Amino acid sequence: MAVDAPASATTSWDRWFHLSARGSTNGREIRGGLVTFFTMAYIVILNPLIIGTAKDETGAFIGGSNVVTSIAQVTAATALCAGLITIAMGVFGRFPVALAAGLGINGVVAFALAPQMTWADAMGLIVLEGILISILVVTGFRTAVFHAVPEQLKYAIGVGIGLFITIIGFVDAGITRTGVPLITFGTNGALRGWPAFVFVFGLLLTAILVAKKVRGAILIGIVASTVLSVIIEAIAKVGPQTGPDGKIVNPNGWSLNVPKWPSSIAATPDFGAIGHVSLFGGFSAIGFVAAALAVFSLMLSDFFDTMGTVFGLANEGEILNEDGTVPHFEAILLVDSLAAVAGGVANTSSNTSYIESASGVGEGARTGIASIATGALFLVAMFFSPLVTIVPHEAATPALVIVGFLMMTQIRHIDFTDYEIGIPAFLTMVLMPFTYSITNGIGAGFITYVLIKAFNGKAREVPALLWVVSVAFVIYFAYDPITQVLGVG
Repeated sequence: MAVDAPASATTSWDRWFHLSARGSTNGREIRGGLVTFFTMAYIVILNPLIIGTAKDETGAFIGGSNVVTSIAQVTAATALCAGLITIAMGVFGRFPVALAAGLGINGVVAFALAPQMTWADAMGLIVLEGILISILVVTGFRTAVFHAVPEQLKYAIGVGIGLFITIIGFVDAGITRTGVPLITFGTNGALRGWPAFVFVFGLLLTAILVAKKVRGAILIGIVASTVLSVIIEAIAKVGPQTGPDGKIVNPNGWSLNVPKWPSSIAATPDFGAIGHVSLFGGFSAIGFVAAALAVFSLMLSDFFDTMGTVFGLANEGEILNEDGTVPHFEAILLVDSLAAVAGGVANTSSNTSYIESASGVGEGARTGIASIATGALFLVAMFFSPLVTIVPHEAATPALVIVGFLMMTQIRHIDFTDYEIGIPAFLTMVLMPFTYSITNGIGAGFITYVLIKAFNGKAREVPALLWVVSVAFVIYFAYDPITQVLGVG
């Protein structure tokens, strides 16, 4: 079968992945998978720097060895877990979304849970969270909650995700930074340095190509920007933005990867960290109530992050069913839930769906074939992890900004003249980028929607499940006060 030719609807390959039904081709899916990988390959480098450099209550790193060994083990496990789970999503979920260790959750594990218990105990809580959320999928509860959400609020989630990945793109590229005032532009209010130039070049090139509807526009933008960055680094010797201790030593340097050819292109993966899990050790370490609240908080974050991400991608890719549901939704959610279990067992923290997959959808990905391609690249990255460091953030993140724009167009479906839905939709959209959390945006939107309906005498219009979920979100947001009152914080 020709890579760029439409698949024949008579083949089992086409029927399983709905390739022709979704108007896609094998070539488009592979390109989409490549783009998704390039925009999220940073997790293979970043997750080990978070999980692999933190100590647990006993002062030990993951695997019980030194920090260098710990980083190597987490790197291998991160790539392996992301690869296998993403391929599983492609085969069973048949959806163009990739999964890997969740940013945010890995920080909670490294800086909040591990200091209170052993690494095995902390990862045991992740496994329990994944098991519980899997049960919610199997029982149909997770899908029922999704169907209870008002349609316009679902669109608001998609728009919020678009804004969220846009700010991720700007922040990762160093175009937006924190400081005084709260958010600043570039370095001291101006764009300075070659990395910023690469980002602007990539953004403008990709925007022009997308506007001209050039096939492979996003991938072309990433490759061209990477080549430019390698040339610039070879001539200008820009160097990294941060030093070995993570402190900024060169404000105008590359934000994560320095784009240069590595001294070696292959590395033997070390899987020594996999399997070190104590399922209930966390309950002994910090007590039942504190451990239960921690599991609940992690579970709620996973629960709604994925639901919002998947709907946003399906809506952007125009692959929703006629009734507005996501094809194979239960299978997608089950794979995602089991990914949390796998992440805990692999000692990488919970694995979850990545909104960066929107870049692949923007490139044309519509089926699970794209996820298989992305997953395969993660498995290759286990052995060629040095090559992953060639693509800097500044070359990959323009894709996120462009896709953020594409997802933002969903705002046209929201009636802001109706304040009962307009205000919750607004809070959903703005809190995602401003708090750096999809879950926070969804939670604020749900709670506000329920309260406005209730105080307007329309409580009966709110589905019962939405009341239940809103109460759960109140507990989620009040986690710290609750633990303080109970004396378990």
